[in-house]
Amino acid sequence: MNDSTITVRGWLGADVDLRKAGDVPVASFRLACTPRKFNPRTESWSDGTTQWYTVTCWRGLAENVASSLRRGDPVVVQGRLELRTYVNSNNVEVEALEIDAAAIGHDLARGTSRFTRTPKQQPAVAPAEETPAA
Repeated sequence: MNDSTITVRGWLGADVDLRKAGDVPVASFRLACTPRKFNPRTESWSDGTTQWYTVTCWRGLAENVASSLRRGDPVVVQGRLELRTYVNSNNVEVEALEIDAAAIGHDLARGTSRFTRTPKQQPAVAPAEETPAA
C-alpha cells in the first residue's frame, strides 16, 4: 500500500459535523496544529505557522467522535493524508490537506479522559419459520 499515513496532534477548531452518506455515518472537523520550537540560545519557545487539516471519519468511529469531541479539545489523529484540489466559490483553485482518520483520541498529555466502551450491536434474530401442521 502506498498511502501516506500521518499522526497529528492538535486542537479541534469547531464542533464535529455528523452527517450521513447514504446510510453510513460520516463525521468531519477541522484540526489546528501549531508547531512549537525551543530556541536554546534565547531559552524561549516560539510558535510556528498553524497548519489546518480537515479530518473525516466513517461508521462507528464517526459516531463515537461526534459524541466524544468538542471544539477546543486536544486530540491525536492517525490516518491517511491526502492533498485535495478544488475550485472554491470565488472560482479559485485551492489545495487542502485532508486526513481520512483510522484512529482518534484525546491527547492525554494535555488532560484526562474517561473511556466508555461502545456496546456491540446484537445481530437481529430471524423469526423461526413456521412448519405446516400435519
